[in-house]
Amino acid sequence: MATPLATPQGTTQIADIVVSKIAGLAAREVPGVHALGGAAARAFGALRERIPGATTNAGQGVGVEVGEKQAAVDLELVVSYGASVVEVAKAVRRNVIGALERMTGLEVVEVDINVSDVHLPSDDKDEDVPALPAAAPRVS
Repeated sequence: MATPLATPQGTTQIADIVVSKIAGLAAREVPGVHALGGAAARAFGALRERIPGATTNAGQGVGVEVGEKQAAVDLELVVSYGASVVEVAKAVRRNVIGALERMTGLEVVEVDINVSDVHLPSDDKDEDVPALPAAAPRVS
């Protein structure tokens, strides 16, 4: 039985990075998703984006396994405070599966989601934290 990836006219191979980018973009489309990736990956991504001409890494926070006919996806999410983590995860899973199956023809066998942080509104503010006064010397 021919699949969209293997036909009598030839085969199509889809690179892991393609699946990773599609999954990352589909996850970011869901309301309540603040970011993808762990703290270190997000910090590196923020630094990278400050470089003139640099682009956003659409695959940040996404791990994939791609076979001939199937794909499995692992996502690390930061959810916005106030959003239902369970509902956001369901919506992300649904959106990622739909986008990947529609755009690649691969059967998505699982989308595992790790919610690693919650984004607070105060995280966006540049709060002026007063410097601590110099401590008096404890020894003379």
